[in-house]
Amino acid sequence: MTNNPNQLSALINLLDEPDDKTFGIIREKIFAFGEQAVPRLEQAWESTFDELVQGRIESIIHKIQQEGFRHQLIDWMKLGSSDLLKGFLLISRTQYPELNPEEITMTIEQMKMDAWLELNDNLTALENIKVLNHIIYDMHKFEGNRINLYAPTNQYINTLLETHKGSPLTLGILYLILAQKLDLPVQGVNLPQHFILAYTTDLYHPYTGAGDVLFYINPFNKGAVFTRREIDLFIRQMQLKPESSFFNPCTNVDIIQRLISNMILTYTQLGTPEKVEELNALLDLMKGAFENDE
Repeated sequence: MTNNPNQLSALINLLDEPDDKTFGIIREKIFAFGEQAVPRLEQAWESTFDELVQGRIESIIHKIQQEGFRHQLIDWMKLGSSDLLKGFLLISRTQYPELNPEEITMTIEQMKMDAWLELNDNLTALENIKVLNHIIYDMHKFEGNRINLYAPTNQYINTLLETHKGSPLTLGILYLILAQKLDLPVQGVNLPQHFILAYTTDLYHPYTGAGDVLFYINPFNKGAVFTRREIDLFIRQMQLKPESSFFNPCTNVDIIQRLISNMILTYTQLGTPEKVEELNALLDLMKGAFENDE
């Protein structure tokens, strides 16, 4: 990465270059500046009426931002991926780069405080969930979006908090974030076609298996509690072969990968191949990073 602002300004002034090959060289040199190029590119966009230049600037900014998110996502994985909110924010910013993480965090912290005021050490596991359900579904009015499950607005944390509607996965992620901030042993479970949660005796570790599941939670149905028997019935109805991953908690990396997969389905249905390609590359990046760490 270079730090010469004069060189960057000179390169931006050449963005009207008519020769595609020469423009390609200019673009790559601007890419080398990374995130520091974005403010100057935005200024240049605002000061020109040339649609070709504006389009090129938009494309360059998008690529720089996406590359930045890719690096941050890998860092998140390498640091243990314990902060699910950060992972959700990173994926949301691939679509909403101007999203303000501090505002989102403040909203989540307020919900956490609402729950904390009603929790105490004397409550049972079921009573803890009853409190959390009250905060999420009664006080803050979150609900499942049953009309359009794969709507783009279902997939991002900012739109989830704005509309108070989400998919089983995004409502489940919100539920998990709050539970984990409150030190409640709630984990995600990668049940096919319906993401659910598990309340365990301790924080379950996906590799050691420590911690037994006490009961399951359906975040899409106002936090309804159910047992393993219901999962068995669901699996039979779906004509699936039972696997341990349908019953046991998964990792935060698994959850974010599933979120990206849901987004791929959403944008495939919408007919936006560029977005699908971008998300597939992100998913491949995560899988590759995970395999390299094993």
